[in-house]
Amino acid sequence: MKWFIKKVLTILSVYYANMLEYRAEIFLWVLSGSLPIILMGVWVEAAQGGKFVLSATEFARYFFAVFQIRQFTNVWVIWDFEKEVIEGKLSFKLLQPFDPAWHHIARHIAEKFTRLPLAIFLTVLFFALYPQAFWIPNILNILLCLMTMVMAFTLRFLIQYTFAMGAFWTERATAIQQFWFLFDIFLSGIAAPLDVFPSTVRDIVMWTPFPYTVYFPVALLLDFPVNIMSGFLIMFGWIVIFAILNRWLWKLGLKQYSGMGA
Repeated sequence: MKWFIKKVLTILSVYYANMLEYRAEIFLWVLSGSLPIILMGVWVEAAQGGKFVLSATEFARYFFAVFQIRQFTNVWVIWDFEKEVIEGKLSFKLLQPFDPAWHHIARHIAEKFTRLPLAIFLTVLFFALYPQAFWIPNILNILLCLMTMVMAFTLRFLIQYTFAMGAFWTERATAIQQFWFLFDIFLSGIAAPLDVFPSTVRDIVMWTPFPYTVYFPVALLLDFPVNIMSGFLIMFGWIVIFAILNRWLWKLGLKQYSGMGA
C-alpha cells in the first residue's frame, strides 16, 4: 500500500509541476469555458421581463455555479489519447507496469489543483460585482456537491475516454466527442437549467447521463428540489456502464493497435 501511495504521489507531483509551467495557458482554458457567464446575462435579463421558475438572482447563482463546477469536471483526454495513438506514443506507455489511463487521470487531477486559486479569485470577483447573488450554502449541500463533482468528473472522464477508444479504428475520434457535445450543451444544464424544461422532457432527460455532469451537482449546491438518492443511483449506474464499455473497447482496440504493427 505504501508503495502504491508513493507512486501515486510521485505521478501527481510530476504532472502538477508540468501544469505550473503552463499557468498562462490554463488561464486561457478557464476563460474559454465562460459560456455559462454569457448565458447568465441572457437569462437574468429574460427573468426580469418574464415569468420563469427561477428569479433573476437565482439564474445568476445557477450559471455562476455551472461555470465553477465545469472548471473542475472538464475533460480533454480524447484529444491526448488520439494523438498518442496516431503518433505511436501509446506504445511506450504500454511498456510501463500500469494502465496508461492513470497518466491521463493524474494529469487531469493536477490541472484541477492549478485552477483552484483562480476559481477562488473569480468567486470573490463575481460576488463583488454582483453582491445580490451572494449566498452561503449549508454544509450538507456543500458536501453533497463535492461528492457529485468527483462522480461527475469520473463519469465525464469515462464517457470521453470510451469515445477515445475510437482512435484505434479512426484518426478522427474527436468527431465523436464533438457530436456528443451538441446534446451535452443543452441536456446537461449548461445552456439552461432543466427546471425551465417541460416536466415530461425533464423526466426523460434525468435518465440520461447528461444532467449528472453539470445540473445535478449545481442543483445540490443551490438546494434545488431533486431526488438525491435516485440521482446518485442513476449516476453510479452510468459510471459502471461506461467503465465496462471502456474496458471492452480497450481490449479490442489493443488487438487492432498491435495488428497495425505498433
